[in-house]
Amino acid sequence: MQATLEPTLSPYQRIGGDAAIRKLVDRFYELMDELPETYAARKIHPADLTESGNKFFDFLSGWLGGPQRFVEKYGHPMLRRRHLPYAIGPEERDQWLLCMQLALEETVEDVPFRNALYAQFVQLGEHMRNRGENTHVCEHEAAA
Repeated sequence: MQATLEPTLSPYQRIGGDAAIRKLVDRFYELMDELPETYAARKIHPADLTESGNKFFDFLSGWLGGPQRFVEKYGHPMLRRRHLPYAIGPEERDQWLLCMQLALEETVEDVPFRNALYAQFVQLGEHMRNRGENTHVCEHEAAA
């Protein structure tokens, strides 16, 4: 008798694909718009969050192992380089993460998966920080 291996789902599949990512992104930006305590993160963004939401959706799709929409439209994400014009310190990072944590809690029911995603977002948020103590620039993004 052969053992049947359960196929491993990508994070994109596990979260629920496009519909779930869109729901997460929409809720993320709604929270950023609604919560007064996220003012510093919100003011980095344009008044109309539509394009930011679309780009974030495209990015998350590929980041989670789904269609590489962002790369197809804009090239390599080089997120830190793309965000260097904006002052992102610990306050902005933490506010961004608060919105993500709340959006994840509202949209992702699988708690272990949600916690794993949030841990990845914490790393991503720290990578984006370009102001404050101990900031660094990745060599490949600084040279680009």
